[in-house]
Amino acid sequence: QVQLVESGGGLVEAGGSLRLSCVPSGRTRDDYWIAWSRQAPGKEREFVAAISWTDSKTQYANSVKGRFTISRDNAKNTVYLQMNSLKPDDTAVYYCYADRFTTVLVPSPGRGYWGQGTQVTVSS
Repeated sequence: QVQLVESGGGLVEAGGSLRLSCVPSGRTRDDYWIAWSRQAPGKEREFVAAISWTDSKTQYANSVKGRFTISRDNAKNTVYLQMNSLKPDDTAVYYCYADRFTTVLVPSPGRGYWGQGTQVTVSS
């Protein structure tokens, strides 16, 4: 069983930065990626970014390219999401999850492993 614990959310002004952390516990399959998704009120959950646990390849949603960076620190067993130039539209609950590469771009709470989420609020 894999558990994922997120931290680092909060309130920030537009243009500011936040860094989210995700610590997975338990063994994940080698073909799993660690990813972030978000869900704003009244909207569907959407993919944000993902990173391979084995070779650090990354994927990003177009809406965050150039502003967000996903990275991993194997020594600390932690995946980070550095969020810069934040906009009010980035306001959402951010979830860390683990899923196979073939499906990681379509986040589904019924598949893979999910954290509890952390709130990010960007004020205008």
